[in-house]
Amino acid sequence: MPNWGGGAKCGACEKTVYHAEEIQCNGRSFHKSCFLCMACRKALDSTTIAAHESEIYCKTCYGRKYGPKGVGFGQGAGCLSTDTGDHLGLNLQQGSPKPARPLTPTNASKFAKKMVDVDKCPRCSKSVYAAEKIMGGGKPWHKTCFRCAICGKSLESTNVTDKDGELYCKVCYAKNFGPKGIGFGGLTQVEKKE
Repeated sequence: MPNWGGGAKCGACEKTVYHAEEIQCNGRSFHKSCFLCMACRKALDSTTIAAHESEIYCKTCYGRKYGPKGVGFGQGAGCLSTDTGDHLGLNLQQGSPKPARPLTPTNASKFAKKMVDVDKCPRCSKSVYAAEKIMGGGKPWHKTCFRCAICGKSLESTNVTDKDGELYCKVCYAKNFGPKGIGFGGLTQVEKKE
């Protein structure tokens, strides 16, 4: 039977796809506006798509649904995830207990919920937000507070050392906490005993 609609049918909405709006994947045609992840509805392109039979997903949702499961199969940033995929309709951990309820009241505003998890800077004791956070000595610091405690020099990951919760540049650390004596650069002259 001839295709009177003028083009192939969209793999998502089953309507006609004309050449100007066509994206092809796995031998199927899609409208540009229908080329979305089946789980999270994120827009897809050639670098983010992962197809499984007749289904299309973003790489993240595909990994959650079809990737390896269990200990040792992490998916980035520390490899420990409590994301079950329930909000995406993936139903990944069948029979597992539901996550604990949040400590904040359910009617609290989104802003109030975000304020609960904000870290404090050890130097100025003010809140450190993600846009200004630098980690040093296992603690979050403001970019402006990430300085040597002795000389005030701005620090980077290559020249920072920490001792007792305080940050130092390598030079100040060596002068104040490093080994002392001849051959260690701390003394220029041998003191004479009188």
